[in-house]
Amino acid sequence: MPELLRTTTPDTGVKPMMTLATKPLPENIGVAAKLRDFADLLDSQGADGFRARAYRSAADVVAKLERPLGEILAKEGRDGLVALPAIGTGIAGAIAEIIATGRWSQLERLRGEMEPEALFRSIPGIGPQYAHRLADEAQLESLEDLENALHSGALHIKGIGHRRKEMLAATLAERLGRVRLRTTPQPQPLPPVSMLLDVDRMYREKAAAGELRKIAPKRFNPKGQAWLPVLHARHDNWHFTAFFSNTRLAHELAKTRDWVVIYFQAEGQPEGRCTVVTETRGPMAGKRVVRGREDEKQLKEPA
Repeated sequence: MPELLRTTTPDTGVKPMMTLATKPLPENIGVAAKLRDFADLLDSQGADGFRARAYRSAADVVAKLERPLGEILAKEGRDGLVALPAIGTGIAGAIAEIIATGRWSQLERLRGEMEPEALFRSIPGIGPQYAHRLADEAQLESLEDLENALHSGALHIKGIGHRRKEMLAATLAERLGRVRLRTTPQPQPLPPVSMLLDVDRMYREKAAAGELRKIAPKRFNPKGQAWLPVLHARHDNWHFTAFFSNTRLAHELAKTRDWVVIYFQAEGQPEGRCTVVTETRGPMAGKRVVRGREDEKQLKEPA
């Protein structure tokens, strides 16, 4: 299979000048440090240098800001962040998550430290039981995942009724720096199924050949073994990160070497996620398919 293309067109939009801080602001310095840590991990895991440079540029901007990031979010929402140099929609979302929770799911994922249950327990009204079900049954990883599931109507957890969903949506809107609640879900661009299957194939081939950096996930890994390969790739305007699934269900069904979770992000867009599996039923049995997009044209290739 040919290597994925590695060309992209950077954003050339001109943004307004920012006011530099006369002395560092602790909140901003902390966020900048996380952005730089993320860039360092991208480099160490073989990601394309363009993406790492983008996060370092954003870190430089954040560290020099005169206003606290939390103040910008509170008064202007994410639009206030996107108006800053070097900060697009995706990085603005990361900053909002860090300010709201002190954590960043993308960074924790690359470190193997992802613990979504702890994140969900930080939401008022969500105790250990619901946090566990949001992570394992609904397969959610971040506050943005939860917010999107609420707005799209995709969240179906027993005990979380209409009133509680409204309260959760309002809480998330405030914590994630929304100026106002969205009344309808915003459509997110999706990479073609064929492109996702290319990434899936590349990941499994490189993992089998031992060519990928491995991380030691914190969940379901009592011995702390570095067993989980990670792939970073680019195709046109898309960035991809792929892992074998490390969910409770994947372990219970012995699918940790079959199910591949692919995170994708177009330039200036929020991150999305899909899972590629080997179909076990119907005319596509034995073929790789993108879950949730079975009705679209899939490459009929064997697993």
